[in-house]
Amino acid sequence: MSDTPLKPQSKLPALGTTIFSQMSALAQEHRAINLSQGFPDFDGPAFLQQRLAWHVAQGANQYAPMTGVAALREAIADKTAELYGCRPDPETDVTVTAGATEALYAAITALVRPGDEVICFDPSYDSYAPAVALSGGVMKRMALQPPGFRVDWAQFAALLSPRTRLVILNTPHNPTATVWAQEDFSALWQAIAGQEIYVLSDEVYEHICFAKGGHASVLAHPQLRERAIAVSSFGKTFHMTGWKVGYCIAPAPLSAEVRKLHQYLTFSVNTPAQLALADMLRAEPEHYRTLPAFYRARRDLFVEALQPGRFQLLPCEGTYFLLADYSAISERNDVDFCRWLTAEVGVAAIPLSVFCEGPFPHRLIRLCFAKQPETLLAAAERLVAL
Repeated sequence: MSDTPLKPQSKLPALGTTIFSQMSALAQEHRAINLSQGFPDFDGPAFLQQRLAWHVAQGANQYAPMTGVAALREAIADKTAELYGCRPDPETDVTVTAGATEALYAAITALVRPGDEVICFDPSYDSYAPAVALSGGVMKRMALQPPGFRVDWAQFAALLSPRTRLVILNTPHNPTATVWAQEDFSALWQAIAGQEIYVLSDEVYEHICFAKGGHASVLAHPQLRERAIAVSSFGKTFHMTGWKVGYCIAPAPLSAEVRKLHQYLTFSVNTPAQLALADMLRAEPEHYRTLPAFYRARRDLFVEALQPGRFQLLPCEGTYFLLADYSAISERNDVDFCRWLTAEVGVAAIPLSVFCEGPFPHRLIRLCFAKQPETLLAAAERLVAL
């Protein structure tokens, strides 16, 4: 009998540790200012923390209902009605998940069958493709070009086929910091209206949108929302990424399929956190209403501090990320540049090529400005010196 340990054949042989974990570890190793992984270096609202402690003390420490506590689903439905003009049924259309990532995985797994084609827009968030692959789907990527990263709708239409099952979009968009307008949703509907194609709309940065017209949601489009799953994140909205609480909104038939996956992925989400979030939505709605101004101030501070340097900054319409072109500074590829930047300059960033499949000829990095002003100014001082 062999003493060699068994090694399973990998279902995702090309994947290793995510670039976010790699760069955060490198930042810690070199004690660099970490502008790579997207999390704030400040805490969330005091009221939210107090309500969490209160619910724990009151004994709300057992399983929540599989779909989410009723108070939170009701608050989500009311917030959706206020923002997007439609109120989902909290019983059938709203599902609380263990972060947005779980919602994305459950949605993709519920909808994609072996051989189905899924269209996404590159650069794209790195959790989409593995879920599609594990479901036996085929990812068809449409490359968006800087600096605008706009969708060419004629090119999109050419990608459609009888096997197209799902379109994945993300607005405000990580990593490009661009946003969709209502006209984009109208164009999407015109392209897919006559086919059995579903939409997964990743809207985790919905409240961090600086566009003049505000955030355009798939939920505000009457036809698309009947075949769409919209995903949101409380971690992004309330600066509590470690709580890992998100949710998805979809018509009852789609929600039913998502819930079949959700109940065996996590079953239910942290009970006292859900109750605290329900209280927060009711008591302090001004938090999410003023979030664009909160993050716009940090964006503007960081942009102004970087102006004297040699980075060319791309427009930032949403998210808490800023893209910077380093062509005037180095000829390194973006992965090597980010490693050098972390080790030698003391600022960690994310290379944009990791969000794309195939060649990426652009010299672009992503910087996170969800940081304290002093953190941003210290990082800018090092970057301007290059």
